Amino acid sequence: MPKSATRRLGWRNALLLVGGYLALDWASHTHPLYGLHVTPWSPAPALGLLFLMRHGGRAAAPLALAILAADAWVREPSLPWLLACGLALQLTAGYWLTAEILRRRLGRKGMVVSQRGLVDWVTITVIGTLLNSLLFIAGLTLAGYLPREAAADALLPYWLGDVVGILISMPLLAMLLDERGRARLRRLLLGRESLSLLATGGVLAVTFVAGEMTEFKYFPVLFLPIAWAAARQGLAGAVLTIGLTQVGVILATHLLGLSPLILRELEVLVLVLALSGFFIGVVVDEKQRLGTELQQTLRLAAAGEMAGALSHELHQPLTALLAYTRACQRLLAQGESGERLRDVIDRVVAESQRAAEVVSRLRDFFRTGTTRLEQIWLRELLSSATSGFAAQAREQGVELVLQLAPACALWADRLQLEVVLRNLLANAFEAAAERPPAERQVHVSAHLDSAGHVCITVEDSGPGVSEEMEERLFEPFHSSKASGLGLGLAISRAIIEAHGGRLWAEAGDRGVFKLVLPVEEKPARDI
Repeated sequence: MPKSATRRLGWRNALLLVGGYLALDWASHTHPLYGLHVTPWSPAPALGLLFLMRHGGRAAAPLALAILAADAWVREPSLPWLLACGLALQLTAGYWLTAEILRRRLGRKGMVVSQRGLVDWVTITVIGTLLNSLLFIAGLTLAGYLPREAAADALLPYWLGDVVGILISMPLLAMLLDERGRARLRRLLLGRESLSLLATGGVLAVTFVAGEMTEFKYFPVLFLPIAWAAARQGLAGAVLTIGLTQVGVILATHLLGLSPLILRELEVLVLVLALSGFFIGVVVDEKQRLGTELQQTLRLAAAGEMAGALSHELHQPLTALLAYTRACQRLLAQGESGERLRDVIDRVVAESQRAAEVVSRLRDFFRTGTTRLEQIWLRELLSSATSGFAAQAREQGVELVLQLAPACALWADRLQLEVVLRNLLANAFEAAAERPPAERQVHVSAHLDSAGHVCITVEDSGPGVSEEMEERLFEPFHSSKASGLGLGLAISRAIIEAHGGRLWAEAGDRGVFKLVLPVEEKPARDI
């Protein structure tokens, strides 16, 4: 096994494994069966699996010792020492093999973080414990310490005890053994979401009080607080509520004196509730994780779009700086040291400050996504956005028409609106390029409505948008281009909505995109 796959066990972890195994075995020890003291819920193997997954073969000897100690202290079987050692080694080997397979599928920590991981965990655990139980019961039978006619009857409860104990307890134990898992559980216990645990306790009390008279027909009601906790808090919420439910079942077993058959049925119900809660919790965690990743991706993509606009903005001050510095060189060569030189130097300083301001806005956007609102004149905005496509229009033979816009001002982030307009115009040019040269047109227009908004329309002579495309056009990562990421329109809509406006496409035989923005009520000047 690679050294990186496991960590050194250490004597403290070895003591934790042995002590924890004994404590869990003692807490779950309820009903004897054929002198084996098989219980309907056996959580101790879950701890053994986790240590084997984290520490590999280094945890095998302490686990075998823990199994032997539990048999001697908790169950007190009348097995010869040699047979007890052999069975302990057999169980340890079976758990080790199961743990190795789980580690390859789930990772060293044994944390279930995805739906696929949940399915793998359940499947491997069920099959691994079944094979281990078969070998254990076969060993007892061949040694003559279990009647052959009782072997089949003993296999099912022994296997169910391991399956129920591992599947119910392992997620909670995995989180308790992990620093981040403990921190997450601590936040839930100390936060407002801990109310769901109180609700679980109340439902448990009602279930068992009414259960004595109804044969626990109300027990599935426990799914409600479990599902609620999982939906609100993810896997950690499901783990906590399932743990509380299991504690309630064990307490009720001792207080009510439940029979082995009833307890086994209850444990199977707890297992079904647990797997349902874990599935909901994993789905919620996956959704939150993917949402966070999507936001980060959109932000990076938006930063790329912003960088394109900013590079355009930097072009003018950098060009001016180059011209002014050359002018300074000429003036110095001529021996100039008076007003003309000072005037050129002042212009160099002004253009440098302008370039620094542009870079500062890019830095702020990368750090916090900050926007900077300013008064923007609509005609200047549209003229600036379309002027960058004049050369492309000449090269591709596209008729680019900008109609006279209303004399109004907007209160917005100019760079972000230029990103939107550049994106819409780029799409319009690509669509128009599919037509014959004589039919390639892109029109940009704007008009005011009665609600104090301006509607900007970008129309092209391309094939247009179908009703099916209209529904998914603004979804992230949906693109009709082979090389496109499908983020441009999603980012554009997010920018426009952040400015209190709307962006949409109209289905038809021509490409039509419209965006509506609020107009500043009292602009400072007229144009």
